[in-house]
Amino acid sequence: MSGSAAVVVRNTSAADRPPVAPVKGDGFPYRYEMIFAGGSLRAYADEPGALVAALRPGYDALATAEERREARLRAALDTQVRVQAELAATGPLEECTAEERAVLLGGRHVPPAPEEWTGPVPLVLVTSFYEPSGSLPRPRGPEELQVWLDPADDWTLLRSLHSAGAIHVAVSQDRR
Repeated sequence: MSGSAAVVVRNTSAADRPPVAPVKGDGFPYRYEMIFAGGSLRAYADEPGALVAALRPGYDALATAEERREARLRAALDTQVRVQAELAATGPLEECTAEERAVLLGGRHVPPAPEEWTGPVPLVLVTSFYEPSGSLPRPRGPEELQVWLDPADDWTLLRSLHSAGAIHVAVSQDRR
């Protein structure tokens, strides 16, 4: 894997000013900034893989593409469980049917596979298990009720975690 390690700094509280972003040895900013760990940390890097390594310690030391793919999948699954629990805890779970609650609150050792999802709480899914990447059909239903995490590559994973609200990623427009 190419690129250098991310620079990680402790984030300030929302009431304080954000920390000063570190710069590289040449004085220019890093291309990416990621806020993660429940908002407590910020990571800066020039490559998406370095940000994934900040989320998954040891990722940057993995030797093969298959090992990195597995690590991204584990990151997506860990995030799926956490985000689904947060959505269930803050959403109108009481408005769900018993079957919908069973899907939302069930284990993730087997990917959820409802034919359709129209429950009032969004369902968090990992693309690897659903068509076209996997063998399960994608649930029918409104897009806003399905949160997809995609570990296909480093940047796709980060974008999907950002869209799910699990992290925040910003890209600097300064390309130096």
